[in-house]
Amino acid sequence: MTDFNDRQRAEEAKFALDEETAFRIAARRNRLLGLWAAERMQLTPEETDAYAREVIHAEFEDGGDEAVIRKVLGDLTAAGVDTNEADLRTALEEQGVIARRQLMSEN
Repeated sequence: MTDFNDRQRAEEAKFALDEETAFRIAARRNRLLGLWAAERMQLTPEETDAYAREVIHAEFEDGGDEAVIRKVLGDLTAAGVDTNEADLRTALEEQGVIARRQLMSEN
């Protein structure tokens, strides 16, 4: 019985670690996307930092990747940046790859 309990605890610990890692990657990806968008909107360094935080929070306030895309697409459009949803989704995916690499290289 102990072996089963040990295995169950190990699986629960792995699940928790995987969830934490996914959360950290998503947060970093959103920050990188915010930096990417801020550069295109030609924001100041202070505005860039604040904007990156807003993009991170968009996922938590409105829920998921779609909320992040809506926010950034709306902000880019309002700033007069020529972009579309497909370009933004590509950028989101690229930033996700970069975020994963960064996080893995830190560990």
